[in-house]
Amino acid sequence: MAATMTVGQAAQAAGLTRKAVRLYEERGLLPPAPRTTAGYRLYDQDDIDTLTFFRRARALDLPLDDIGAILTLRRGGTTPCTTVRGLLDTRIAEIDQAITDLQALRASLTATRQAAASVEPEPTGTVCPIIDC
Repeated sequence: MAATMTVGQAAQAAGLTRKAVRLYEERGLLPPAPRTTAGYRLYDQDDIDTLTFFRRARALDLPLDDIGAILTLRRGGTTPCTTVRGLLDTRIAEIDQAITDLQALRASLTATRQAAASVEPEPTGTVCPIIDC
């Protein structure tokens, strides 16, 4: 094996935490690292490159399952760019829907708040007449 790093060194080189590196290995996204006789995991530059890819993909908010699918395609010899474009398009559509939903919620909250300006609290009865409007 070429120059190797411990989990802490590999995590730092890739801009991740040790916990993230262990998680990716546990999930099967990163092949199990060889270990020293003392049990320390050892990572090489290929592992660091893969870990850096994970960090960049997670920065795009891609789920781990999607990242795993991309890696599987690549490891199988297929360039996964078409798949990545599709995943990004799906994520953009999800964000657009979330923005639409948040704008509708904001409009509802604004209307409720404006209506609340004229609501007088009741001493008994409902918990809060503003929400019951």
